[in-house]
Amino acid sequence: MSVESPDKSAWWESAVIYEIAPISFQDSNGDGKGDLAGLISRIDYLKWLGVDAVWLTPIYKSPFRDLGYDISDYCAIDPAFGSLEDFDRLLAALHGKGVRLILDLVPNHTANDHAWFAESSSSRNSAKADWYIWADAAENGGPPNNWLSRFGGSGWEWCEARRQYYYHSFLVEQPDLNWRNPQLRAAIADVMRFWLERGVDGFRVDASAVLIKDALMRDNPAKPDAEGKPPPQRQTPVFTDDRPETMDCIEFIRSVIDEYPERMLCGEVQGKTDRIGHFYGNDKPRLHLPLNFALLDSQWDALSLQATIDAYFNAIPEQAWPVWVIGGHDKQRVASRIGEAQMRVLAMLLMTLRGTPFLFMGDEIGRKRVPIPSERVRDPFEKLVPGYGLCRDPERAPMRWDDSPDGGFTTGQPWLPQERPDGAANIATQRRDERSILALFRALMALRREHACLRRGAYEPLRSQNDVLAYKRTDRGSGFLIALNIAAEPRKYHWQGRGRLLISTHLDRPPEPLPDASILLRGNEGVIIAIEAR
Repeated sequence: MSVESPDKSAWWESAVIYEIAPISFQDSNGDGKGDLAGLISRIDYLKWLGVDAVWLTPIYKSPFRDLGYDISDYCAIDPAFGSLEDFDRLLAALHGKGVRLILDLVPNHTANDHAWFAESSSSRNSAKADWYIWADAAENGGPPNNWLSRFGGSGWEWCEARRQYYYHSFLVEQPDLNWRNPQLRAAIADVMRFWLERGVDGFRVDASAVLIKDALMRDNPAKPDAEGKPPPQRQTPVFTDDRPETMDCIEFIRSVIDEYPERMLCGEVQGKTDRIGHFYGNDKPRLHLPLNFALLDSQWDALSLQATIDAYFNAIPEQAWPVWVIGGHDKQRVASRIGEAQMRVLAMLLMTLRGTPFLFMGDEIGRKRVPIPSERVRDPFEKLVPGYGLCRDPERAPMRWDDSPDGGFTTGQPWLPQERPDGAANIATQRRDERSILALFRALMALRREHACLRRGAYEPLRSQNDVLAYKRTDRGSGFLIALNIAAEPRKYHWQGRGRLLISTHLDRPPEPLPDASILLRGNEGVIIAIEAR
């Protein structure tokens, strides 16, 4: 299989995109929570690292029950982060360094203290009565159907003022919006334009696969293999998730983005790899970049990775641009699963596969999950559905910039605990180490920026054998061979042709011609080889 390069490429096709949870990035005022001023103070680091765009988790006004994904005002900055003036300063500072800014768009639900919900819940006759999903009680007075909340229990909550139930896919304080209502759609479009007019470069659409629920409100069937799973995962959500009508919602959101040149729309999608292609669109465009977490879900061996990559490329439309994600605010740290040594191999895989790489703050230093004592847990997932390992706080712990007690993050009490400083991964220590994983990520980003072939070239798989995952990137006569040893023991790799070693994940091999078409890969080592044209 060979995927050809497009004639023209958009900025996001060459970009490395870095997700930031601002509350955990940098505190500027000692309250233990990161803010916009703190983020501004770290822009030089982002530029030094080599990222091209940052995506921020929500910074809007919010009671912050769910990391800000419960929004009470879409067009205001939460005072804990700063002000609109601070936001404008941040945007100008990022753009001044050549870094683009992507905001989280949360169109599925609001907080229950949003003005829209206050009006909708006040009366069945209010101007916004149908802006949320309302339903009468069942004959027995209970919820209208068996739909569950992802945070446990029924997805329905009784409202006495209306004498009806409202639906919430997530927290009871996060009522779902009614995307069948054209006035609601227009209001979300106005929210998008508010930020696009300020100059943001795009949005990441939260929960984009669940925007529409079944109009008949049919019950979800039970899963046959539900034993041992968290209660919310004991149903097959065919009537609440990934409904066909959802695509019309995404097409509408894309139409707003397309009013502005050079803006990008990525989004959180659900389901298996074979469904991801639908989110790109056909006759009508949808997401530019449906986020793909296949590398996080794959078994970590050469044959499984080979199959995972092939299945993904085969699932997306011919002209679609690929995307690869290795971390996120609600995904477990991959370094905790595959280990520090293979995290370096993953870094090379991410930066050399065809497609746009996404990483989460801390991935570049190989950060692992941070232990969170039960009394310090903030994540509602763990509080409401305990005992299933669903807590996301270990990923969201504040950044560790140095080896001081509070990691250079704050002068106060961090909102979530950090690792003990002894031996913990931190930015300052790794910046001093020319062979650190941070140095590797930076070198790979620079190499990717230098060689168009690594950004836009065709992907040519090679047969993976003997624990080595291998493939080529080629473009107009130039080419690179990437060979990744997924084993902890040495493996010899052979290929046809001549080449020159460019970089090793160990960062201890000098660039040099290779005497023959073979190389001994050390355990957990990956290499990039420039292939000589014949």
